[in-house]
Amino acid sequence: MASPISVVVERGAVVEAVHRVHAVAVRGGKAVQSAGDPDLVTHMRSTAKPLQALPLAREVPALPAEELAIACASHEATEDQLTAVRALLARSGSRERELECADGRTAKLRHPCSGKHAGMLLRTKLRGWPLPGYRLLDHPLQRDLHGVIARAAETPAEELVTGTDGCGVVSFALPLTAIAAAFARLVGGELDGAERVVAAMRAYPELVGGGAAADTALMRALPGAVAKRGAEGLLCAALPDGTGAAVKVEDGANRAAGPALAHFLGVETLREARLVNSRCEEVGRVFPRS
Repeated sequence: MASPISVVVERGAVVEAVHRVHAVAVRGGKAVQSAGDPDLVTHMRSTAKPLQALPLAREVPALPAEELAIACASHEATEDQLTAVRALLARSGSRERELECADGRTAKLRHPCSGKHAGMLLRTKLRGWPLPGYRLLDHPLQRDLHGVIARAAETPAEELVTGTDGCGVVSFALPLTAIAAAFARLVGGELDGAERVVAAMRAYPELVGGGAAADTALMRALPGAVAKRGAEGLLCAALPDGTGAAVKVEDGANRAAGPALAHFLGVETLREARLVNSRCEEVGRVFPRS
């Protein structure tokens, strides 16, 4: 087993931190490359969004690609992203107050997960399910999505460990290899609805993340790839050749995930990230140690 990837944070000429990163690539149902522990169990967090959008793609075949992309997004509340969320909300006749991604003290529309929640509201209304609590484990929507994730990861539903995500919906925990395999199936034509989800993410990578997002940068650098980042240092990608890859920063530092996955996949242009302060001044760099 190869050692974990070490990602160094350098401020000036001083190494300030070192992050350990576990990684795995899966193709044809088998792990073809790994670093660290490929069977490390972690919550998928927002990397599950493209899979959670599969039923939406199937059940709303006329849904514009922009709205499907924002349903997969962890957005930065740019105007284009908020426009897509508003359009997805309007499609079901929903209002911002119906979103359960934040409490009443926070602007729900600007929450990074508002696109996913808008898509969930649309499905809930189309299926005639009760609206309150659509995010909770015992709601019909979440029970349905539990099965979607289990099938994508080829994991028995009863073995799928759940928790609660940052935006209040159900979160799913799986070995890193299973997560990478699910992303491989996303581009491999094995999941119903995946073709539309993948096409939307490829067409609108800036909606999926944003200008500062590692997943958007990876999709721009690798035409035909799709990528999705999640909280606590998880970043996943699916390549046009059918490879699924996932990296998990052991201590949850998101800043290390992009350089680690770029290093793991051999994307030289993204192996190093700028370290900036609150004045947007470059004060160091983040890079994998060879």
